[in-house]
Amino acid sequence: MLRRQLTCFTANVVACSYLALVGPDAALADTWPTRTITTIVPFTAGSASDVVTRIVLDQVSKQVGQPIVIENRGGAGGTLGARLVAQAAPDGYTVLSTGALSVTHAMRRTLPYDTHQDFVPVIPLGFQPMVLVTSPTKGFKTLHDLISVAKTKPGVLNFASTGLGSPSHFAAERLSISAGIKAQHIPFRGAPDGLTEVLTGRVDYFFVTLAPALSLIEHGKLVALAISAGQRVTPLPSVPTTTEAGVADAAYDFWVGLYLPAKTPADIVVKLHRETEIALQVPSVRELLTKLGVEPMPMSREHFAKFFRDDLEANVSLVRAANIAKE
Repeated sequence: MLRRQLTCFTANVVACSYLALVGPDAALADTWPTRTITTIVPFTAGSASDVVTRIVLDQVSKQVGQPIVIENRGGAGGTLGARLVAQAAPDGYTVLSTGALSVTHAMRRTLPYDTHQDFVPVIPLGFQPMVLVTSPTKGFKTLHDLISVAKTKPGVLNFASTGLGSPSHFAAERLSISAGIKAQHIPFRGAPDGLTEVLTGRVDYFFVTLAPALSLIEHGKLVALAISAGQRVTPLPSVPTTTEAGVADAAYDFWVGLYLPAKTPADIVVKLHRETEIALQVPSVRELLTKLGVEPMPMSREHFAKFFRDDLEANVSLVRAANIAKE
């Protein structure tokens, strides 16, 4: 009896010694997740960020064997949803999926969280190229045509966006700076409203994510002048990038990534990164993303952290160069 008690005691000491050496994170990661994970998308259902998140995390859910519920918490340019994650328990069960953290950092005078300190960048889900569209009635055949008119009549042309400080706004401002043109900014509540105004001809052009515009382009209702990206996209192989169209440094990168609250155990961060990276390689996931014009962009956690910091700086510089008023 005494020998059995001593054996158990020795085993417990060894186990405790092991945990003391490796820390509690390893044990947490071994069991995580054991229940439903909530992912906050700080924009409306059906938005570009929302659709990409659902495609990828549906596969992650299958891999980890637990539900991943997507909650759309829109408002205040994405800051309301981001605040919920910043204030959540750092246990791996509340995740943020967004491409707006660096934008709101550049656009907002004050934020209900610290962009640098309150989040852990995990992995980007995908890069979403934007396409510059216009109505066929405008007569623009190329990006050069549009720029020529804009230079001849400064301030006469106008462009749509999905809101002040949105990716579509930043893409248009990037073009204006790089091409040396001036145009009027007309913000709308979302892509459908902006597209409607372009179709009617009341708005001259619009940088929009590919998904809502693709069918209209394919049916000839819109003309695609350029892709705001470093390379052409599979669904529109004949449409040049802004660089190929003759405007250097005009591309604006719009992407979506996953974040966890600061102080989340490192092994949980590593596991979420690994499972998401695996999901991005699944053929059915890649096929769905490709149809939306989304390019998967898996990165190491270290690479993504640097990428995120660089994006923060780039957006701050763009707001300053374009003289965009902060909110």
